[in-house]
Amino acid sequence: MVRELAIRCKEAARQLRAADTGQKNRMLETLAVLLEENTAKILEVNPLDIETARQSGKTEAFIDRLTLNERRIAGMAGGIRKVLAQSDPVGGSDSAVRHPNGMLIHKRRVPLGVAGVIYESRPNVTIDIAALCIKSGNTCLLRGGREALQTNTILAGLARQALESAGLPADCVCLITDTERSSAVEMMGLTGLLDVLIPRGGAGLIKTVVENAKVPVVETGVGNCHVYVDDEADLTMARHILVNAKCSRPSVCNAAETLLVARSVAGEFLPKAAAALAPFNVRMHCCPEALEIIGPGAVPATEDDWETEYNDFDLAVRVVGGLYEATAHIARYGSGHSEAIVTKNYFTARRFCDRVDAAAVYVNASTRFTDGEEFGLGAEIGISTQKLHVRGPMGLAALTSTQFVIEGEGQTRE
Repeated sequence: MVRELAIRCKEAARQLRAADTGQKNRMLETLAVLLEENTAKILEVNPLDIETARQSGKTEAFIDRLTLNERRIAGMAGGIRKVLAQSDPVGGSDSAVRHPNGMLIHKRRVPLGVAGVIYESRPNVTIDIAALCIKSGNTCLLRGGREALQTNTILAGLARQALESAGLPADCVCLITDTERSSAVEMMGLTGLLDVLIPRGGAGLIKTVVENAKVPVVETGVGNCHVYVDDEADLTMARHILVNAKCSRPSVCNAAETLLVARSVAGEFLPKAAAALAPFNVRMHCCPEALEIIGPGAVPATEDDWETEYNDFDLAVRVVGGLYEATAHIARYGSGHSEAIVTKNYFTARRFCDRVDAAAVYVNASTRFTDGEEFGLGAEIGISTQKLHVRGPMGLAALTSTQFVIEGEGQTRE
């Protein structure tokens, strides 16, 4: 079944490639309206998936990612309209040069083709991917997790309905309903059918896809993000940033997982940070020095804590000697996602940005802003933590490649 769906996606891609912007935009507007009109139906089914997840022993963070409500569905429709309002990247020219013999050589944007996406518990991903892929001229083969199957089935069905309404093949969006591990493994081997495979989920899923796929992969999402409080930080600002980065939505990849504090301010800052985090019941996993300062309620950190993406109300805490020790820690344990420094010193901030190798680096702001919509992309298909072919939140342009078009008047090469 997986291969058959991929073949159908490939065939649909040839038709979608020739679609104009108006036709793609009609599909997106129709999809946004269908989401709004079918909110009640979606909210009837989503609790069934939530119950399945609870019976499977999933964490509350997992349940949060799975849960839809009227506000989140309205946000999904709003995200579609933001994608609709953006310029169509397909056909845009990156550059143009005139050859000495008179030929015009220009490079233009073209769709990748068929995007396969393996994801876990977030049904909004189904809509984000469909919207981004269609606007950028790509078809998509989707394989969500078992716990979200019923919600994903409805959402993918709405996308297919919108495609047909706009005169486009329904198979531009295909959902794999077999959620056994074998279906994911089969996707990884679809050479010649999938042009790119994007895993969205936990570290285990991403590692498995990166190590085993035979098709090109964009590595996304693992977010072991740090907040470093410098010895010249505004400590009140640092406290607000930390609470937001850790607690506003701990289940997502841009949430902070580790707090690094300069030794000279640790004695003053850490008790205030612990008090600010206490209403959220954050469990602090501390190095010996931080443990001594914070006292009861904190627990000793292990080596594993420094490299763990908790996706929950847990926080690793380490006291460091200063900027260079902080950046060395990030270099060793960070995942290349999002890192933040809180400091009043402009030159320290610049050195932090220069030394930290991550897709997003923040100065005096929360890591929670690493998001396609927040970055003006409307939505994202994922957040790439690699350097080729794209890095950071992946919007429309990231779903295109380039093609050289050469226009001549009979020129031949000697």
